Amino acid sequence: MIDLNKNNEPLDLSYLKEMSGDSAEFIIEMIDLFKSQTPVYIAELQQAIDDKEWSKAAGFAHKIKPTFVYVGREDAKAHMQMMEDNASSLKDVDSLPSACDELVAFVEVLYGQLDKARAELEKQL
Repeated sequence: MIDLNKNNEPLDLSYLKEMSGDSAEFIIEMIDLFKSQTPVYIAELQQAIDDKEWSKAAGFAHKIKPTFVYVGREDAKAHMQMMEDNASSLKDVDSLPSACDELVAFVEVLYGQLDKARAELEKQL
């Protein structure tokens, strides 16, 4: 379940800061990459769920999952883990469309958080 309370907090970018040696330029690149790739991954996940191709859905959820760690959203990673587990085990697959809808709505909020973080990082350049 995505923690809606975290939607109103600044992102925890400590993972990216540690990985990059606190390079604002690198973190901005990662934010841009996240924002360009995520819509594609989510579209693939949505299509697999719409087509009831559970193995593919599990694979796409697995592919998306670690990206949320980079931007400090462990709650979203856990949400993706649940989607992956349900799709791969064929457990509660009827809940996957609504779980995907929740993901899509969340990502729009996340993009706003990323834009704010990016703007703050640009001030460091």
